[in-house]
Amino acid sequence: MSIESVRAFFAEKSPDIAVIESTMSSATVTLAAEAYGVEPARIAKTLSLRIGERVILIVTAGTSRMDNKKVKAAFGGKPKMLGVEEVAEITGHEVGGVCPFGLKTPLPVYCDVSLKAFDIVVPAAGSTHSAVKITPERMAELTSAEWIDVCQAPG
Repeated sequence: MSIESVRAFFAEKSPDIAVIESTMSSATVTLAAEAYGVEPARIAKTLSLRIGERVILIVTAGTSRMDNKKVKAAFGGKPKMLGVEEVAEITGHEVGGVCPFGLKTPLPVYCDVSLKAFDIVVPAAGSTHSAVKITPERMAELTSAEWIDVCQAPG
């Protein structure tokens, strides 16, 4: 169960951060915002992408949209979203609970600059009913993420 791998990740690396669970589903940005009482942009969504032979995770603000041209320029190839089974197989997390913590397979993690607009963001925590509240900087630090700009400009 991947919520357990996320709990283990935080127990080892950052015991002050607690996984929070909701009785409401948080499988989409809208549902997660409602479940955790924050605006949708604060939900840190994790995109699982294949670019050529590489699989990467990009964490963005909940209302941000990925800019394929920026991704292609940054990574040298066209991004393709992973399929549902592939996401679970590679990350160990089901779609709707994917996060950069407690991964089954070590993957490069990138945080989009859209997250920097917030003091606290709310990424999933391995299941469709769990999350954590964390600063974007701390999330990047704990996951050894690199900051990138791959989303469309707001508005």
